[in-house]
Amino acid sequence: MYQFESCVRYSELHEDGLLAVPKIVDYFQDCSTFQSEDLGVGIEYLTERKIAWILSFWQIQILRRPGIGERVTIGTFPYEFKSFLGMRNFFMKDEQGQMLVQASSIWSLLDTERFRPVRPDEEMRTRYVLEERLPMDYAPRKLVMEEGGERLAPIQILPDFQDTNHHVNNARYVTIAMDALEMMGENPQVKELLIEYKGQAHKGDLVYPVVLKVEQGYQIKLENEQGAALINMHMMTA
Repeated sequence: MYQFESCVRYSELHEDGLLAVPKIVDYFQDCSTFQSEDLGVGIEYLTERKIAWILSFWQIQILRRPGIGERVTIGTFPYEFKSFLGMRNFFMKDEQGQMLVQASSIWSLLDTERFRPVRPDEEMRTRYVLEERLPMDYAPRKLVMEEGGERLAPIQILPDFQDTNHHVNNARYVTIAMDALEMMGENPQVKELLIEYKGQAHKGDLVYPVVLKVEQGYQIKLENEQGAALINMHMMTA
């Protein structure tokens, strides 16, 4: 298990005064990156071997969003390797050790030259210590999206939306989806996010949010100009 401590900053707040949902994703992503770097299988290791871990699926359950100045502990650990897939849990706890956010994720290891999945080598498997997964109610990996929804004006991908893999960082897609809801006058209290990553966007591309109100919250698709899905998201709200 890898953990680090932080303090919720003003720059990380939503306008409601609590930690913004995309910043939760940032914390989790940073935590797994820190662990990989500490284990010697981080960005340089992957780049030299022309491989990369690409996020396929998020399940994020939000019990409580912390506010300004709260000290939090962020942690992560892998719990399964299956062929070219890696499964990883994340959590955020308060100073008393109470769970604030818990999450599960599925990552695909890809050859960045041939864009094909590859199995992690023995060195990588040895350095990552598998642990028992968190006692969550795990959702199916594939989302069932309903037809319909309102297609909103496109968002152009700016340079700072990209990461070291030269495509839109997974957390930025969450930002686009949350912004789309707010542009519609919606400001939901998110309880759970299910996100299926299906495609990639790059600098200069246009991304179209498609929003559908459903019984338990919202279904949001982010599509490219041709209408192909980049992500499917199911957002459960309070």
